[in-house]
Order: sequence, then C-alpha cells, then structure tokens
Amino acid sequence: MEAPKHSEILLESGTNELQVLEFKIDDHLFGINVAKVEEILVVRETTPMQKSHPDVEGIFRPRDDVVTVIDMAHYLNLPASSDPEHDIFILTRFNQRQFAFHVHSVVGIIRISWTHMQKPDQLIYGGEEGVATAIAEFDGQLITILDFEKIVVEICPQTGIQYEDVEKLGMRSRRECPILIAEDSMLLSKIIVESLHRAGYVNTVKTDNGQEAWDYLSEALESGDDIRSLVACVVSDIEMPQMDGHRLTKLIKESPVLRKIPVILFSSLIDEEMRRKGEQLGADAQISKPEIAQLVTLIDKFTTDAPEPEADE
Repeated sequence: MEAPKHSEILLESGTNELQVLEFKIDDHLFGINVAKVEEILVVRETTPMQKSHPDVEGIFRPRDDVVTVIDMAHYLNLPASSDPEHDIFILTRFNQRQFAFHVHSVVGIIRISWTHMQKPDQLIYGGEEGVATAIAEFDGQLITILDFEKIVVEICPQTGIQYEDVEKLGMRSRRECPILIAEDSMLLSKIIVESLHRAGYVNTVKTDNGQEAWDYLSEALESGDDIRSLVACVVSDIEMPQMDGHRLTKLIKESPVLRKIPVILFSSLIDEEMRRKGEQLGADAQISKPEIAQLVTLIDKFTTDAPEPEADE
C-alpha cells in the first residue's frame, strides 16, 4: 500500500491542513504526517545488526535500498504485538533519509486542520524528553502525533543538527539583527537557537508554532517601526500545530509590509514537491534539516542589509 503523493495531500498550498496516517501500538492511537510516508508494508523479516541501538530491530531491503527498522513498541515501552505476523512497517523518508517504523496496525488516513492540533502539555508529555509533537482530536478520539525526527536523532545522533557544522564556518562577528524562529519541537528549537547564537546571531525570538510567530509579526506591524529592524528574517518549520509553516509564509507574503521579511523554510519535509509549494507561497529559501550551516549562510545573505535594532537608552 503506497501513501498518497504530496500533490494529493492538499488541493491548495497554505490551507493549514494535512493528512495524518493513524496507526496503533498496543491499544494506543498515534499519527504521522502522510508527507513523511512512502509506503505501508506488511511486516518483513529483518537482519539484526550487532551492537546496534536496542530500539533498532534490524535492517531489510524493500527494493534497492537497505532500510533501518525501528521497533516502536520497544521504543515507547509498550507491550509487544499479540499478532506479530500481521504487524506493519511504515516506510518513511524525511531529513533526506529512509527509515521503517514497526507498528502493530494501521487504522487509516484522515484529513485535519492544524488548528485542531494542540501542543502537548509539557508536564504530561515529558517536556524536552517527550516524543509527542502534537495532540489531535478527530471523531472524539485523541491521536498523539509523534516527533519522528527526535526519535531518529535519539537512536542515530549523527542524523541530527551538528554544532560542529557551524564551527566549520570559522570566526564570525556578532549580529544583533533579530531572527524569528517558528519550530514546535522543543529539542530542535533549542538546538537551532544555540546554533544561531554560536554563529553570531544573538538576538533570536523563539515561537512554538506558526500562529505564535504570526501573532508576534502582527504586533511588530502595529508598532509602525521599520519592520526589518524588528524582524530581519523568519526561519520556520513546516509541520506545526495551530498554524503550519506554509500558511505562515502565505500570510507574510500577502502583507504589503511583512513581505519584505525573508522567509526560510527549514524542514525535514523539503523535497521537490514541497519545494514547489514553498515557491508558490513566496518562500525566499527552503532547506532540509539538518543542514544548519547552509541555514546560517542563507541568513547571512538575507540579513546583509537589515538594520541593527537601536540600543536601549
């Protein structure tokens, strides 16, 4: 069973909707953005790898590529399947890599607005240690949208953002121009902010989703000050509760004043189809995670003429 193509996911870019593949582990209901899913397969035999992470079940070759399989029940400390022969592999591609996630069953695909997704409560879902990126409600049921990027980085740290990539850029001067960041993953937002600080961009504003970023921009617009002195550049994820990065980009570029602000989409979902969507909405650049050095280089380019904010008296 193949997942719908990206072009089938949304009839129009910037509608703030997505399709979620629902699946179960034990009796718990989870979800993944269909944009990450390449194929749904009946469980296959895997080859165990010596000295691999305990959550890695093994590897298999669905076609030409060798794919790592992550046992989600083991990762989430949930019971093993009662009917393992009918389990499912969800074959995914994001951050320019393939992984398969071993789950117990697939429920179906739903279409839902990001406005119907809430940021998980940090106390309940473990704060930075948690793996829920959003909680969605559909037909009276709660679906936990998992942070698959965080799961992969925990298991395979070299696939994530590396501070060393910023250090390779060499000596850099301190910049006070304000950078607005919209990123819902607590772990990734922390790493992005720290990376930008190491690159000299010490004036960063972090928001948890597109709606918070839009609220911040709206307040900046109402101030009447030079907008580029308040927000020199926007760096946004695409997948976020309340408002996604595509919708945020659309709103910014439809504003006669805010459209002057460069928008960089920094997402695990960037591929040819998503790149076309971003271009249609007016995104100034799009980069796939975890290319943090490329992100810094683009911010350099877009903020060359940005005015530094005035120092407080």
